[in-house]
Amino acid sequence: MTIELPAAIRTFIDATNRGDSDAFVAAFTTDAHLDDWGRGFDGHAGIRSWDRTDNIGKRSRFGLVDVSLGETPDTYIVTLEVSGEGYNGTGPMRFELRDGLIARLLIS
Repeated sequence: MTIELPAAIRTFIDATNRGDSDAFVAAFTTDAHLDDWGRGFDGHAGIRSWDRTDNIGKRSRFGLVDVSLGETPDTYIVTLEVSGEGYNGTGPMRFELRDGLIARLLIS
């Protein structure tokens, strides 16, 4: 079964690859929470901070490997191949969407 990648997750990937921080942050709800291996970032200010220190600020690039449905509605497990000047490797990210935007992101 093929699962269509939701627009907000596509924006998350594409904005990172373009280096477009404003589009990246806009893919998240205003009250979003991002957990990166236990480090928490909240709201657009927190997401922008993480983007600067761990994502676009590290010239990250994402390659989509796989997408599957999570355990609850509007939850997706997306496996990405990451390269850049920070983390390099392949791993899953758990996205929870609300109103078409990313409300929670768990990186582990």
